[in-house]
Amino acid sequence: MTTVLDVQKFKDEGKRFAMLTAYDYPTARLLDEAGIPILLIGDSVGNNELGYANTVPVTMDEMIHHAKAVSRGAQNALLVGDLPFMSYQHSLESALLNAGRFLKEAGTHTVKLEGGSDFVLEAVTRMTESGIPVMGHLGLTPQSVNLIGFRVQGKTPEAAAKLVERAQRLEAAGVFALVLEGVPSDVAAEITRALRIPTIGIGAGPNCDGQVLVVHDMLGLNSGRAPKFVKRYADLDQVIVDAARRYAEEVASGVFPDEAHSYGVSKNGSQPAAQPTLTSQRIDH
Repeated sequence: MTTVLDVQKFKDEGKRFAMLTAYDYPTARLLDEAGIPILLIGDSVGNNELGYANTVPVTMDEMIHHAKAVSRGAQNALLVGDLPFMSYQHSLESALLNAGRFLKEAGTHTVKLEGGSDFVLEAVTRMTESGIPVMGHLGLTPQSVNLIGFRVQGKTPEAAAKLVERAQRLEAAGVFALVLEGVPSDVAAEITRALRIPTIGIGAGPNCDGQVLVVHDMLGLNSGRAPKFVKRYADLDQVIVDAARRYAEEVASGVFPDEAHSYGVSKNGSQPAAQPTLTSQRIDH
């Protein structure tokens, strides 16, 4: 199983690594089977699974619900629980308690939080002192969308210098890795060189130690225009639409179910007893 120590070893050995989001059991199982070393139960569940406009409405209980499912599906990946908006900003006590919920209730191994303010730094220190590994997140921080919008951060020399300083302060506070989102490539490269801990980029160019994408973006499960940094490795949107359309057509025409997908007559001449419906559990013949 991947551990926090393994993630540091990736950087020490110059080994680039991947992280993907996961929000449910089947996705976690498949990504784990694919060998993805880190799975992030992101608060991006809000706009990718729950239909919210952004991540701001996501609650701690919703995050715990999805993290439990992911932890049941993944056996080898390092699991990172994303602390949602206002789950850690209210007080150090609430920050520590909510971070602990991810490990105690949901089975994640670490947590992630956004920002680099003095309060966040103190929260990171309290968490790590309590035995909770923390991943940081700088640059475009989606929980601050109402303040900064969805814009690239660190574009001026002053803003870039501030990001470097905050990254170094987060490292000193104890984060084991740092997500850099929506940051110019040269700035991300400078931060990566300045830190001993690994950086994980999303829209931050090729010079970070690792890369992360939202799994729905990577698999083409989001309609509409994708951000510039997204590379789609599949087009499952269309695959699912086509499959559902074929199923509906075959039901309407009587093609499905056919004999191959129906139970035969039992030995006593009667049909077998009906089995529970709407379940993916295997039914014995």
